[in-house]
Amino acid sequence: MPVTVLLVDDEPLVRAGLRAVLGAQPDIEVVGEAADGAAVIPLVRQLRPDVVAMDVRMPLLDGIEATRAVLRTVDSPPKILVVTTFENDEYVYEALRAGADGFLLKRARPAEIVHAVRLVAEGESLLFPASVRQLAARYGTDGDGGNRAARAVLERARLTEREAEVLRLMARGLSNAEIAGRLVVGTETVKSHVSAVLAKLGARDRTQAVIAAYESGFVAPG
Repeated sequence: MPVTVLLVDDEPLVRAGLRAVLGAQPDIEVVGEAADGAAVIPLVRQLRPDVVAMDVRMPLLDGIEATRAVLRTVDSPPKILVVTTFENDEYVYEALRAGADGFLLKRARPAEIVHAVRLVAEGESLLFPASVRQLAARYGTDGDGGNRAARAVLERARLTEREAEVLRLMARGLSNAEIAGRLVVGTETVKSHVSAVLAKLGARDRTQAVIAAYESGFVAPG
């Protein structure tokens, strides 16, 4: 089955460009478009896309609030890929904290756009780990190696030694298969550890888990 995508951007040219790039792939199907975040929830419920490519800045409802709304109100919500002009933007980091699964630069090359959609849909790797680390270093700490709320979450999680090791490797952007190779265990074992980490941290996906790791100081973002 193809990966289905909903495009949300207030610039028609951006939507047209994304549609042309993604629609040319045999394993990706663009199923709808919206010009503002306010239209996202009804379209998600109607179309049930696998991925929403969401502009972070829109006039009525921005990508941050739209992301929160989708995750709060939609059962089995789609993956959300934030589309942005600026990489080191606090809006991008807030969208990731709100639950977005990754971000994509509007100036990205066609191959990068396709790769981002596929990777986010699979959910087994962290998209642009170096950029997430840079954003966490800039916006995610309180100047004391983390922040109190995030540290409390990590303390309550009581990760096992192996789960902590898996989280560190996740933060470096390794896929499940790469983590399995590094730890010399099976991929299914890694998937079990990842699931346990997410459950203990109360994280929706590995992006949220990695942000928690950075913000708590468990993994140094610098």
